[in-house]
Amino acid sequence: MYTQEEVLDFVREEDVKFIRLAFFDIAGKQKNISIMPTELERAFSEGIAFDASAVAGFTGPEKSDMFLIPDPSTLAVIPWRPMTGKVVRMFCNIFTSDGKPCSKDCRTLLQSACKKLRDECGIEMMIGTEVEFYLFKLDEKGEPTKIPFDKAGYMDIAPEDHGENIRREICFTLEQMGIIPEASHHEEGPGQNEIDFHYSDALAAADNVATFKWIVNTKAAANGLYADFSPKPLAGEAGNGMHINISYRTINGVSGKKSEELLPYILGGIYNHIEEITYFLNPAEDSYRRLGASKAPQYIAWGKENRSVLIRVPASKSGTRLEVRSPDPVCNPYIALTLLIHAAIDGISNKITAPNSTEENLFDNKIAGKLGLKALPQSLEESRTVAKASNFVKSVLGEMVL
Repeated sequence: MYTQEEVLDFVREEDVKFIRLAFFDIAGKQKNISIMPTELERAFSEGIAFDASAVAGFTGPEKSDMFLIPDPSTLAVIPWRPMTGKVVRMFCNIFTSDGKPCSKDCRTLLQSACKKLRDECGIEMMIGTEVEFYLFKLDEKGEPTKIPFDKAGYMDIAPEDHGENIRREICFTLEQMGIIPEASHHEEGPGQNEIDFHYSDALAAADNVATFKWIVNTKAAANGLYADFSPKPLAGEAGNGMHINISYRTINGVSGKKSEELLPYILGGIYNHIEEITYFLNPAEDSYRRLGASKAPQYIAWGKENRSVLIRVPASKSGTRLEVRSPDPVCNPYIALTLLIHAAIDGISNKITAPNSTEENLFDNKIAGKLGLKALPQSLEESRTVAKASNFVKSVLGEMVL
């Protein structure tokens, strides 16, 4: 974690010649502006201007001046760039021309959600993600195909697993950028891989997902491959998910309650709002071909240790963990975590609890039908309609484009 002064010193002392200021559009696509070291002090004090009307979801041309101010704690050297004349990257927050935080900056929205959770509930949410992706071959013109890099299956090893070396490169690069992955392995689909991350605070977790996807795309391209994070790249094969593991810890005590006593309310809040926020957790047409197929949840249910349900409470000594299994990697991680945190706050504030747990195998549609469980939206359009009608979504995201 760097301070502003430490970043300025690092740039002077470590031969940094190029600085990338990264930010995100509404969909979570990473953008950047590059500046020279001579502009860094101005970036910290005034911000670097950009045309927000040219970035999806921000504003029209009539009031389009926005400013990027870098977050010094996110400084990282880009290790695949030359070490003589280093290139560094920092994530930024977006401000309007009158110096106020931009209401459509997804990173700012997540920071505000984390602050609200601390201030009102006395807890900090910790997030660990499990992100899946496919590696596909390129054709003779260098364009992506749908030919998988290998035909291996779940946790297979070389020589069946061709992705072993690339996963190692990805993990080493993450480590060089200050992110320590927890585990990596081949997944069920041909050419499918997964890398899991340790718990970190919610903002760092979202930053890590963004950095991870950038690294994966870069390393795949360097190896003559294409990385595909889409929810259902191949019909009949496993889809790509991004399970979100949630834990929490108390900051200043919670009105005398033990921290584990809050789990039913956090679970209840997320359960209560999951249908409304599905549009943001699963924001692609392909998302709805994944849900309900190949071990991806379809029904709104929770269970203990049950991997067929949408929200799973894993066995843990702390009693402060749950896993949301519906999201996929094309979601904007900042928006996804913002909504989950606000759902948790609502659950705690209003003592919302979920109905009884479901311990049956919900991948069997006959069982799910007998239990009378409600299904998630079945299409992107349906999930968008539900989100547009949600007062909860409006209260959290305000004028966010739907």
